[in-house]
Amino acid sequence: MEKTWILIANGERARCFERAPDHALTELTDFVFPRASLTGQAEGGALTGTAGKGHGRTGHAGTQFEPKTQTDDKARASFARQLADYLNDSVATHRCNALVLMTSSQMLGELKPCLSAAAQKALKRSVTGDLTQFTGPELKKRVDRALELPD
Repeated sequence: MEKTWILIANGERARCFERAPDHALTELTDFVFPRASLTGQAEGGALTGTAGKGHGRTGHAGTQFEPKTQTDDKARASFARQLADYLNDSVATHRCNALVLMTSSQMLGELKPCLSAAAQKALKRSVTGDLTQFTGPELKKRVDRALELPD
């Protein structure tokens, strides 16, 4: 019997489901991206760290700050690698033999290159879209609708 796993993800959260032959979804695991480390916010909302490197001249009040998008991109790429490692291991250990990715376009671009050759072979479909905020019957309806669409 083919075990199809569906990864629903965006840059902040990922949920992995197994899809039964009757199309029922069973949630296997949930990943949450640690946003606090990106924003410099601690759990209580207090700022930690600094906004960037300050460069100033003696006698000059101006300060330049480096954009923090590189940090965001690196952290998001690390999150994508974490998800890919989970999927790669699951395919290698035969816990699943078919994969479907339903992710935001940015996450899809980060995730697909990290998949092993076996996971890429198991990949049956990639759908661009963010379904992470949906649950229950609404999620099932949207997944079913997305999988009915032609490639």
